[in-house]
Amino acid sequence: MNAISTVLARLPPDIVMRDQDIIGACTTDFRRQYVGRTEALLRPRNTRDVQDIIRTCAELQVPLVPQAGNTSYCAAATPADNGNELVISLERMNRVREVDVANLSICADAGIVLSSLQEAASEAGLLLPLALGSQQSCRIGGNLSTNAGGISVLRYGMARDLVLGLEVVLPDGSLFCELSPLRKNNAGYDVKQLFIGAEGTLGVITAVSLKLARKPRQTVTAFLAIAAIGDLATILDLAQVQTGEAITSFEYISDTSLNLLLQARPDLRHPLQARSAHYILLEAATASPVLDIEAAAMALLEQLFEQGLVLDGTIAASGQQAAQFWHLRESIPEAEVHHGGSVKHDIAVRTSRLAAFIEAAAAVVRQHAAGAVLSAYGHVGDGNVHFNVVAPAGIAPEGFKQRFEANVSPKIYQLVAEMEGSFSAEYGIGRTKRELLMRHGAPGKVGLMRILKAAIDPGGIMNPGKVVP
Repeated sequence: MNAISTVLARLPPDIVMRDQDIIGACTTDFRRQYVGRTEALLRPRNTRDVQDIIRTCAELQVPLVPQAGNTSYCAAATPADNGNELVISLERMNRVREVDVANLSICADAGIVLSSLQEAASEAGLLLPLALGSQQSCRIGGNLSTNAGGISVLRYGMARDLVLGLEVVLPDGSLFCELSPLRKNNAGYDVKQLFIGAEGTLGVITAVSLKLARKPRQTVTAFLAIAAIGDLATILDLAQVQTGEAITSFEYISDTSLNLLLQARPDLRHPLQARSAHYILLEAATASPVLDIEAAAMALLEQLFEQGLVLDGTIAASGQQAAQFWHLRESIPEAEVHHGGSVKHDIAVRTSRLAAFIEAAAAVVRQHAAGAVLSAYGHVGDGNVHFNVVAPAGIAPEGFKQRFEANVSPKIYQLVAEMEGSFSAEYGIGRTKRELLMRHGAPGKVGLMRILKAAIDPGGIMNPGKVVP
């Protein structure tokens, strides 16, 4: 009997899934670029099950791949193709443990789907600010393991900024538990931060306590055609000032991205009469019943028109129209898939340099990949742009993407480094970006990561081959 068979024989049958038809969904990464193999999918019912699984695997030196919603763009949750790893999914651990309305906090199992956690907060009259395009399928444990960003980072911060406490099963099966939702706690190192963004390489997050916010009573959503991309930082500054720092989202959409979507989805309509090369989708919200956020938004729009910064714009007249604006923004990745997929670059630079980066990187694409279709969009408010490139019409997408990644992407990443930015704004490292971390990571960072990995996971059983080069 080999080590994997011994592990599976020791575990309760109820938590071991061997049906390869079902397992197939968890061995292919979200973008369908990598296909792995595993003998079984482990589905623990509670934290004690997770401890038993990891303790047994540690004893027999069987590697584990933690998986949440399997929505990673970097193949962080995909097992190797040698079949020597087991996959552990927390999908059955999906209960809300506590909502403390007065403390503005919620505690839940790590396997709960993000949208379900949002609904639990909403039912209590509160808001969970973490919002992503994949929120109907991603799970909060995975969101924390990748330090997810989303559309509300400008106002509320990354996933890391919302965490008050964590429960984590360590690579030896022992438990780190600091779930108390305290706003202040200076009792030694802030150990929980090690596991946020670690992508399952240091342990398995089993529960979390998160900050909540008061649910907005007023929300204003606007779609604007701007005169020049170089005005992005100026418009953001004016929006923040005019609304009293009430801006929750400030998204950039290129006309090319919007056109890709409208070609793929003829049922959708362009929201404006005037066309521009660049658009902004912004949202402002307040929990105050007194402050007039709509009047502030109208004053902002008037100012932007007067200064020639905006060519056309509209404020959503209803929640349905606001949802239509957001549907356009969130459907752009789907449009890229329709056109054969894209080479993805998840870039962060200072907000003051974002426009300059987009223009300079676009010039790189024009010089080295004539005819390529540039789809640029993202979270301008926090300096994050998804700088994606689609194959020219008539060119086989797969071959184009391979050539582009080999010959042009390194030039884009070098530009990011020169602008003191990051090649991984919110997608993480996973399997696909380890070499980029070696090349462009902060000096000394990889060495410290290796030290931490060796200290916490000396057997190397937790998600091997991911994050740490």
